[in-house]
Amino acid sequence: MVQFAPKSADKPDFYRETEFESVISLKAETHNFPTTVEPFNGAATGSGGEIRDRLAGGKGSLPLAGTAVYMTAYSRLQKDRPWEKAMPERDWLYQTPMDILIKASNGASDFGNKFGQPLIAGSVLTFEYQSTTAIPDAGYNTIEDGPDDAMEFLQAKRTWHDSRRRLGYDKVIMQAGGIGYGKAEQALKDIPKTGDKIIILGGDNYRIGMGGAAVSSADTGEFDSKIELNAVQRSNPEMQKRAANAIRGMVENDDNPIVSIHDHGAGGHLNCLSELVEETGGYIDLDKLPVGDPTLSAKEIIGNESQERMGLVIGQKHIDLLKRIAERERSPLYEVGEVTGDDRFTFESKSSGEKPMDVNLSDIFGSSPKTVMTDVTVQRTYPDANYSLEFFHDYLEQVLQLEAVACKDWLTNKVDRCVGGRVAKQQCAGPLQLPLNNCAVMALDFKGKEGIATSIGHSPISGLIDPAAGSKNSIAEALTNIIWAPLKDGLKSISLSANWMWPCKNEGEDARLYEAVQAISAFAIALGINIPTGKDSLSMKQKYPDGDVISPGTVIISAAGNCDDITKVVEHVLQKEGGAIYYINLSKDSYKLGGSSFGQIRNAIGSEAPTILDDAYFKAVFNSIQTLIKDGQIVAGHDVASGGLITTLLEMCFADSQLGANLDVSDLGESDTIKLLFSENAGIVFQAGAVVE
Repeated sequence: MVQFAPKSADKPDFYRETEFESVISLKAETHNFPTTVEPFNGAATGSGGEIRDRLAGGKGSLPLAGTAVYMTAYSRLQKDRPWEKAMPERDWLYQTPMDILIKASNGASDFGNKFGQPLIAGSVLTFEYQSTTAIPDAGYNTIEDGPDDAMEFLQAKRTWHDSRRRLGYDKVIMQAGGIGYGKAEQALKDIPKTGDKIIILGGDNYRIGMGGAAVSSADTGEFDSKIELNAVQRSNPEMQKRAANAIRGMVENDDNPIVSIHDHGAGGHLNCLSELVEETGGYIDLDKLPVGDPTLSAKEIIGNESQERMGLVIGQKHIDLLKRIAERERSPLYEVGEVTGDDRFTFESKSSGEKPMDVNLSDIFGSSPKTVMTDVTVQRTYPDANYSLEFFHDYLEQVLQLEAVACKDWLTNKVDRCVGGRVAKQQCAGPLQLPLNNCAVMALDFKGKEGIATSIGHSPISGLIDPAAGSKNSIAEALTNIIWAPLKDGLKSISLSANWMWPCKNEGEDARLYEAVQAISAFAIALGINIPTGKDSLSMKQKYPDGDVISPGTVIISAAGNCDDITKVVEHVLQKEGGAIYYINLSKDSYKLGGSSFGQIRNAIGSEAPTILDDAYFKAVFNSIQTLIKDGQIVAGHDVASGGLITTLLEMCFADSQLGANLDVSDLGESDTIKLLFSENAGIVFQAGAVVE
């Protein structure tokens, strides 16, 4: 790609073009707990955190664009939606679902807008469900009643608990993700040498985000509200932009002198600085750490999670260059310590002699003891949706009201989708610019056609029925979204991030997680794609005085790949006189309503969920569609996911005026019209000329 940047970053200079080999970055992280407690800053700092993660790639890399996912309990936007009345509204601990949806999306949008990063793709899901199983005798409600070895008793007790089992995203999911790039020659960090200097870029230390990582790893509501609120970070996009610009100046330099770089996030200085010197050792002068609140204790100084800071290691002879760049970008810079080479990590105040930490690094980063997790497999069955074809139009109107299916302009209209000048494809499509695109693409530079495509996929409700099916459907959705961008090497161009949100330590859930992870691994291997990154949040439960609400086990897949021609990306808008409309059932499974949006509006999860039956077929179809796109044969395309085939076909007609389609689905082999049109079997619809046949 071609870099367009000043010849030098530490003084005014001419811009010039420089060619270099690039590598793509992909990152996604969740900020579930803080978004549940304080949605605006929770989501904003989630966006800021994933940007810093990408900045810290190799010896420094550059962010291009962001993505966002929001999952909450039902919004209860209107009072006449029957599916939102099946489970009683809770006495919400901090914020209502509606408040969270609005404020969290405001926070993520605000951070990107102020930092200067476009948000070009995302997803929304609302869900809750309460079992209606008949309740056995109340004597089964405690484990003390009855002998431990009485299997009939244990099964009855489990049935009693299942009858009270409440599911919902009361502990919300907020995932911030993004794509970017770095220089191939800077993709790997160097090992710090004794005498190298440890630098902090960014703001001061405050009593903010205290114990954020620890509190986030617990069920929401487990601690006192003061502790939980104090654990939430605060966003400062302006400060992060200053630090990012200083790093950009070093990355774009002919010779980047950064030895290693790390973001400040969970754990504050303790985590960031210790990982910078993990292989060598380091000494940090506590007195040199910037303190904005003089009442902080030494432990609070080293452990707070104040935003927005970066840590890096640089040689002594290059510090002046970094200082000049940082001063020009108005980024605070602090030289706080040096690499020692003695395998010790020490914080010490030279003025007081206090040492809040002085340990051997091998004690921190040595091999951890093996953890053995024991669980049982719990087979849960959920009733199927009842329906009648005579109410088809009522069902369709209700499905189109679900936040997962409905128009997302309330999200896209408040976020900058074009800042930076390299957005090749964002959410809005067609002459009416409706937010329909599920495939987003950024150009790598200002002159060429090379770019990065990204997409998102998830299917947690089908995962309640079958964890393996939920995993495969999540990958399938991400891939049927990104398929519309011409990828350099087809399916082999793609890398995935798998982010796991699971209510572990609840009976049967650890076993379900194991099954889900196995399925993700096997499917990715069969497709020949990798999953080099991801993250987990395994405490997805919200505690109330009257009982717990468990969030469904969820994996969110983020996909990214090298798009070799950003001018050939296919949109979800049918073209008048553009050719025939084709449908491919990529799942090769029979049409099943389990885990669907239709099931949600009927207050049912279902007993059977569709899955991908033939991995090789999925792979072959993906690459065949890629060939047709590169040859210019496909003029419109859309995945089949939330809302089913009927939603896909409608959306392909929405974004242009006076646009419609005549369709004949009689040859699809399904006599049940509801199943055919509302099932969410992985598939695609595309428009092309007869030559594709």
